[in-house]
Parts: sequence; C-alpha cells; structure tokens
Amino acid sequence: MPSPVVIILAAGRGERFLASGATTHKLEAQLGTQSVLSHVIRAAEASGLGWYIVRPEGGTQGMGESISLGVRATPHASGWLILPADLPLIQPATLQRVAEGLSEKSLVVPCYAQQSGHPVGFSRAYQAQLLALSGDSGAREIVRRARQRGAVLDLALADYGMVHDIDTLSDLQWAQALINEPN
Repeated sequence: MPSPVVIILAAGRGERFLASGATTHKLEAQLGTQSVLSHVIRAAEASGLGWYIVRPEGGTQGMGESISLGVRATPHASGWLILPADLPLIQPATLQRVAEGLSEKSLVVPCYAQQSGHPVGFSRAYQAQLLALSGDSGAREIVRRARQRGAVLDLALADYGMVHDIDTLSDLQWAQALINEPN
C-alpha cells in the first residue's frame, strides 16, 4: 500500500526575510553547516517517507498553487503531509507521527504548546480539494470544514520545530542559537 508523501513547499519569495536585512533567500540561508532548505530535506529523508519538493522556476502564485502542484505530481500517494520549507528544526519523528495519525483520522494537525504546526496531514480523501487550491489561499478552509465534521486529529507533539519558521534574520539567529546549544 502506498504511504503518504511529504510535500515540501519551497516556491515562496521570502520577501520578509529579505526585508529584514538578509542578502540571500531564506531557504538558501546557512543554518549551521547547511542551508535552511537542506535541513528540511534531511528531516524528510530521515523520516523514511517519500517526499517531493515544489520549487518551480519563477515560483508560484502562492501556497494554494504550490500544494496543488505537489499533489498533482504525486497522484499515487495515500496522503500528503504539507510542509513549508522554512521549518529547518522539524524533527523526522514528527513527520512519522503525522503520517501514522492518518490511520486514525483523515486530516491531522500537529500542535506544539497548543499552537497548530506543520506538517498538516491529508488523506487521499482530500485529493480533489487539494488539487483545486490556487493562488495564495492554502488549505486552511479545508481544515476548518473538516474540523466542523470532527474529521481532524489534533496531535500534540513535543517538537518546537513544527512551529518555528524562518521569516526574518532574527528567526534564523534564534534557530542558530538552538542548534548551538549543547544537548
């Protein structure tokens, strides 16, 4: 049986990061010895799940279009874990747990300290709705409607990496400080 695929959304322009004084795109910014994007890819690889990166030449019209492109490119997946590429501290175990959660409910929203995070997991039942997304409106409305039907598993996990994205230079510096901390 096919397993869910991690869709890494890497088509954004990163304008807030550049506006904060950065001289490079946030996904190419160095965090430790790797780029922000490399951290996310390594987490996806370490999870043991299949993954697909949405990074078309010239970008997309927004998150909705990026999600649709990723789902369209992986039509045989049993579901999709939507993961923005600016979450370099995400743990592979979080990806695994969200994928496992899809066996309980058709939509999984991981939470850290009562804050919704990523990746949001969608079963194959949401394929048509995900394919219909366009522009900059992501899947928030799909999640809202599913929540009204009781079809969402809120999965509390101890991974601050699911909520700490890199939008500014100070976000990157905070992530660097966390990486530098001794275990």
